[in-house]
Amino acid sequence: MNGEAWFRPYFRSYFWRFALIVLLGILTFLSAGMLLFTSGYLISKSALRPENILMVYVPIVGVRTFGISRAVIHYVERLAGHDAVLRILSKMRVKLYRLLEPQALFIRSRYRTGDILGVLAEDIENLQNVYIRTVFPSIAALVMYVLAVIFAGRFNGGLALLAAVYIFVLVAVLPFISYRLTRVRHRQLKQERSGLYRKLTDAVMGISDWVISGRAAQFAGSYEAEEARVLRLERSLRTWARWRSLLGQLIVGLAVVSAVYWSGQQYARGGIDVTLIAAFVLVVFPLMDAFLPISEAMERVPQYQDSLERLNRIARQRDGSEAGSQTRTESGKTEAPNAGPQTEESKKATASRTLEALHISVQDVSFAYGDGEEPSVSSVSLDIPQGKRIAIVGRSGAGKSTLLKLIQGALAPSAGSVALNGTEALRLAPRMSELIAVLNQSPHLFDTTVGNNIRLGRLDASDGEVHQAAEAAQLGPLIASLPAGYETPMHETGQRFSGGERQRVALARILLQDTPVIILDEPTIGLDPKTERELMSTIFKVTKGKTLIWVTHHLIAAGLMDEIIFMDEGTIVLRGTHEELMGQSERYRKLYRLDRPE
Repeated sequence: MNGEAWFRPYFRSYFWRFALIVLLGILTFLSAGMLLFTSGYLISKSALRPENILMVYVPIVGVRTFGISRAVIHYVERLAGHDAVLRILSKMRVKLYRLLEPQALFIRSRYRTGDILGVLAEDIENLQNVYIRTVFPSIAALVMYVLAVIFAGRFNGGLALLAAVYIFVLVAVLPFISYRLTRVRHRQLKQERSGLYRKLTDAVMGISDWVISGRAAQFAGSYEAEEARVLRLERSLRTWARWRSLLGQLIVGLAVVSAVYWSGQQYARGGIDVTLIAAFVLVVFPLMDAFLPISEAMERVPQYQDSLERLNRIARQRDGSEAGSQTRTESGKTEAPNAGPQTEESKKATASRTLEALHISVQDVSFAYGDGEEPSVSSVSLDIPQGKRIAIVGRSGAGKSTLLKLIQGALAPSAGSVALNGTEALRLAPRMSELIAVLNQSPHLFDTTVGNNIRLGRLDASDGEVHQAAEAAQLGPLIASLPAGYETPMHETGQRFSGGERQRVALARILLQDTPVIILDEPTIGLDPKTERELMSTIFKVTKGKTLIWVTHHLIAAGLMDEIIFMDEGTIVLRGTHEELMGQSERYRKLYRLDRPE
């Protein structure tokens, strides 16, 4: 994907609208030019004390006409321009969402939150400015360039040549110099701002740790130092902008002096009437307004290029993930999976069976995040029929989270296969939310009501189904005690409630989702022992018949699991039931005693 993917489709779709916007821009400049041209003529004519008011009546009407038309046309141009660009902006945001959404399961491992905020806050906005501040003004300026030279040529060839030179400096020479001088600084500024986004985002998310550790002043000093670098870059760009503006105004001044000199010479020779001197001089100002913004527009090009590169990087990573969905044949070649044609009836039947029972098969799977890196998962095989409950135990970095992402179809295995009911997990990724639900250690709760947070599990659920899910998660007494029941707001990230209560709301959400498989990704981290035991007891009680894949550091409920798997450095080092491991493995007995001291 290249920059054309973010521009060309919209140019095709909105070509005639764009043409109208450019035409309105040209008419705005022409109206402004005619307004001052007519005004100059009217002032000069009135100064000669015409014998009859009718001698200046037509110029008066012209001034009024062009004054009103300039304001009206300019307003319509802005209205049409912003309408078109906001439509494009909405489509760009949808496009970006569709790039990010398939990567949602592992987006934190690919991007920092600050980087995503930078893409949303700046990059899309920059692409919006391509039209408003660069494309439309540049096209209008080029057309005005041609019209101005033709207009000057009707009076004198030398005047036309001089106008061509002045305007060429404004639309070509000065923008080129401006682009060359500011390109590197703009990119540096972009990088520094992105760094600030990341630093500030990390600080906001971990502000309590900064305060508790007594390093708040250290963070503030570090942030202010980075912010000062950004301010220095911005100051240098503003300094150049002032010099550029001065150079542009000097060129306009030369054009005005030239117009005064030429029109005076023409009047002395009898070539033009004296009333046209002021008209020719004043018309220079609105015409130059069409050319002065081009330098500023060119200065923005590096920002657009950097924004496009970041967006394309996201697209390439998405495309790389999709390419990874190809399966390997026995000969080692890759080919796209092909399930063969299916009728609508067979698809519906398959979907129905899949939702009732899901058999997960992991066959000799390995995965590495990059070429040459050590595999995060190596030669792992699992067989998980519907209803089986397994615990995956291991220290941080043992490969547990990577294995979960492979099962969820978020990652393509480097070797081996992951299948759900015989279908590659990657191929089921678009509908994975119908098959697998996840309860992790920090489920996101939105700043809306309790009922709406539960309903996210299935948006078309009735109020009765929402209440039933809440009761199953043992939220009934809590909700009954709330001032507005299910309509009680949870506040941002659910801060109104305790950690155990937030986890129960998230549990009600996945119960409403009603998937055959539930992944428990250390949901009790941070809870006190009593709340942890109560939550796990509830989970095991209400998920009877569902497959449970429990990733944990603790063994508090190991005896309730059908199989316990220990992972270390991406491989399975121990596996078996609780009773088997207690009888066969001294290592397991020690870990169990440490976790459950008697």
